[in-house]
Amino acid sequence: MAPEPEDEIEDEKNPRPLDEDDIALLKTYGLGPYSTSIKKVEKEIKEMAKKVNDLCGIKESDTGLAAPSQWDLVSDKQMMQEEQPLQVARCTKIINPNTEDAKYVINVKQIAKFVVGLGDKVSPTDIEEGMRVGVDRNKYQIQIPLPPKIDPSVTMMTVEEKPDVTYNDVGGCKEQIEKMREVVELPMLHPEKFVKLGIDPPKGVLCYGPPGTGKTLLARAVANRTDACFIRVIGSELVQKYVGEGARMVRELFQMARSKKACIVFFDEVDAIGGARFDDGVGGDNEVQRTMLEIVNQLDGFDARGNIKVLMATNRPDTLDPALLRPGRLDRKVEFGLPDLESRTQIFKIHTRTMNCERDIRFELLARLCPNSTGADIRSVCTEAGMYAIRARRKTVTEKDFLDAVNKVIKGYQKFSATPKYMVYN
Repeated sequence: MAPEPEDEIEDEKNPRPLDEDDIALLKTYGLGPYSTSIKKVEKEIKEMAKKVNDLCGIKESDTGLAAPSQWDLVSDKQMMQEEQPLQVARCTKIINPNTEDAKYVINVKQIAKFVVGLGDKVSPTDIEEGMRVGVDRNKYQIQIPLPPKIDPSVTMMTVEEKPDVTYNDVGGCKEQIEKMREVVELPMLHPEKFVKLGIDPPKGVLCYGPPGTGKTLLARAVANRTDACFIRVIGSELVQKYVGEGARMVRELFQMARSKKACIVFFDEVDAIGGARFDDGVGGDNEVQRTMLEIVNQLDGFDARGNIKVLMATNRPDTLDPALLRPGRLDRKVEFGLPDLESRTQIFKIHTRTMNCERDIRFELLARLCPNSTGADIRSVCTEAGMYAIRARRKTVTEKDFLDAVNKVIKGYQKFSATPKYMVYN
């Protein structure tokens, strides 16, 4: 095949110039000379780039993000890795506040006190006196404000998941439930009623009664019912080894409670720390008494308590300190007595709701056979009746199983019951 002549091969790098026929052809299609069309395209590109920037969110301000095309994630990551760790300090005083030349006195623990300025990432409104801050290790400039220090063991006391107990599961305590709801729910749901009357709502409740009458159970039902933050404290958790530790935990506990919109603090077995003050000559009980005095101070001391409701439960009310029990700290004392016949029948029905029982079981008869028994005793009777059915390899629980269980639990375990001892204290 013969090669094409050289003059007929068109050089791509150096195209031939346009002659008059070509220009006329371009004008026919409205394209015009090259320079005009290029300028037109450049203008369109600029307009499109502006639209893209607007959609990306570039703002004409210091806080606006750059376009993603200008991001340099690798160097940013490297800069963060090379960044020096900060030291924790406390800002003790602000000199010339609300001015441009404001200075901050910081106290770095076990090192010294410094007068420093602010870093680039913090504004003067972020820093307050008494606040924990992060400072760099070179100039000790304040770089970030830090949240208040609260012990992790105190934070863990918050009940995250709501208990599955409702008021319907608490049998024979109609009056007690009503008193508790008046104190806890009414001020949260209808505060205007108290404002109109010009009275402060009651702030604390002491639940007392023999073991097994439903004090903690009712507190769990309250936690289920309210949307407020619920903090559960067991008295013995606040008894610490070192001097002042228990009191510090109480302070942090109420500090955390005040930071919430509404909060309920439940002290279970409060007699572990709330015992009456006395001097045993050895000083062994001094630390427990200091913790109790801190609770007394937080309940009704110099600082306002805010929207914090306090519930306390004990089965030894006679041992509690009078300062803890006075109105203003614990406004209401609710006694959880032994359930009467009707209440015992109701408790039987509550515990057998989920059980596979025969029909026509006479729960009132069973309730009559359990005089002076608590809700915990009746629950134990139901469990034992189930055990008798399992032993006999039956799928349903009969009335005879319940009668055998009553003989075993109520009559057999009589010597272990704490109710007679409680009645003596009472």
